[in-house]
Amino acid sequence: MNAEFLGILASFLITLLIAIPLGRYLAKMFAGERVWTDFMKPLENLLFKLAGIRPGEKMDWKQFLKAMLTINLLWLMYGFFILIFQDKLPLNPDGNPGMTPDLAFNTIISFVVNCDLQHYSGESGVTYLTQHIIMMFLMFTSAATGIAAAVGLFKAFRDKTVDNIGNFWEFFVKSLTRLLLPLAIVVATILTFNGTPSSYAGKGQFISMQGDTVNVSRGPAAQMIAIKHLGTNGGGWFGVNSAHPLENPNYTTNITEIVSQMIIPMAMIIAFGYFIRRRKLGWVIFGVMTLGMFMLMIPTISSELGGNPNLTKLGIQQATGAMEGKEVRIGPMATGYWSTLTTIVSTGSVNGMHDSTMPLTGAWQLLGMMINGFFGGCGVGILNYFIYLIIAVFISGLMVGRTPEFLGHKVEAREIKIAALVTLISPFLIMAGTAIAAFTFTNYGDANWAVKPANWLNNPGFHGFSEMLYEMTSANANNGSGFEGLGDNNIFWNVSTGFVLILGRFLPIIGPVAIAGLLAKKKFIPESAGTLRVDTVTFGMMTFAVIMVLNALSYFPALALGPLAEYFSMLK
Repeated sequence: MNAEFLGILASFLITLLIAIPLGRYLAKMFAGERVWTDFMKPLENLLFKLAGIRPGEKMDWKQFLKAMLTINLLWLMYGFFILIFQDKLPLNPDGNPGMTPDLAFNTIISFVVNCDLQHYSGESGVTYLTQHIIMMFLMFTSAATGIAAAVGLFKAFRDKTVDNIGNFWEFFVKSLTRLLLPLAIVVATILTFNGTPSSYAGKGQFISMQGDTVNVSRGPAAQMIAIKHLGTNGGGWFGVNSAHPLENPNYTTNITEIVSQMIIPMAMIIAFGYFIRRRKLGWVIFGVMTLGMFMLMIPTISSELGGNPNLTKLGIQQATGAMEGKEVRIGPMATGYWSTLTTIVSTGSVNGMHDSTMPLTGAWQLLGMMINGFFGGCGVGILNYFIYLIIAVFISGLMVGRTPEFLGHKVEAREIKIAALVTLISPFLIMAGTAIAAFTFTNYGDANWAVKPANWLNNPGFHGFSEMLYEMTSANANNGSGFEGLGDNNIFWNVSTGFVLILGRFLPIIGPVAIAGLLAKKKFIPESAGTLRVDTVTFGMMTFAVIMVLNALSYFPALALGPLAEYFSMLK
């Protein structure tokens, strides 16, 4: 037990030791200051020239978002057809089939929006070619899209009054060449030298201890696993993700992967403070997010170490905690730690099966995705938090009788309306989606579909409701993890979550960038004795309270019907 605790403590400290200097580097690099990666400029200039892009061209927030949405639409269109016809393309040594249109629809949207909600098994659902030119390619570009959007928000508050929030293409390319690609090479190398496959060979064979011949999928897994974590993408080369012994062979790779998925979300918060020259504000935000992370992590680990009460009633001792769905080589403490981090950021990778975790653990996993603002995904974490921050500024201003201001810019009705819309869209998508699924399952279970709704759930009842709630929540949060007792590869779940995915991704990006662009244009108001300071611990706690209250009001009824009801039913 002590060794497991020291393992997660070391993981967290290593993450901090990397994230803090990385945040400072990102602030300088995106601000155009001299950094050690300037040797990449010739490559970047070549890319800009080939694409006909003028990186120095100024963009207002509308032009910025137009560029972002246009390129993402292009990726959606080309990827859809490649997935359908992948069986007719090269680099398919295992003979994997093409995807059905509904599965291709869900998959391409999922990877474009940085979710990677896989309704297929990684080693059998796609080919080596599509893993490269679709999955891995989009893992890089979707992460770079989120980072570029966040830097646009940073740029809006760096200067006093501006129309220019930076050039999307410049931020996008720099995110790839100076951040994601170099880090991915380092992580992939570590994984390769620790036993993760990185070749292009087809399935291998071995004879098990029972004498059976077992086929084992291989392929260039290390390369994908590196960017899936660094880009907070999730998904997996293998169906069971990082619980697979080849995707996550030992404790060294376990630490490497958990550190990888946290360093950029953490670094972006630090970069925000340095970029806008408000370091204290950056650290206040970092502190609030860290507090929220620990408030979800500690009860999660406690719940898993406490074991299953149903087994306790049978007189079964659980000295190591609840081991169902866990890898013995990893253990429940490291699995609980991973499950918290993978759901507060948008990674969604797993090193144990979330469907088998204790009911309260499931509640904390769901809440982490519902809040979606404690570090969050690459870039989008600070965008999500920014909405909470603007609402906190508005409420605080009303409480003290002052005009709401953020960093010298008045927050007025238009900005609050956008923030309110973004705040309401997530619970609407999650609740409406879950309600439609539950209604269909209950009232049309025997519908004459290829997969009958009655066959969706392996665990009807409270846990079955949690499985459907989790799927919609994961899609909305661009997370990608799942309660895998749900049969999700059918037209209902592929289409419904596809729409939730795209709305849950782009509306929370468009809203904050629009607010930042609108505020940046307003006349700068110097701070005075009457200014509401947003870089204090008091205001940080106010923002934390806003996060808690808004999400409790939005999601408590759904959590009460699912994981909380299951928890209390186990105490009978």
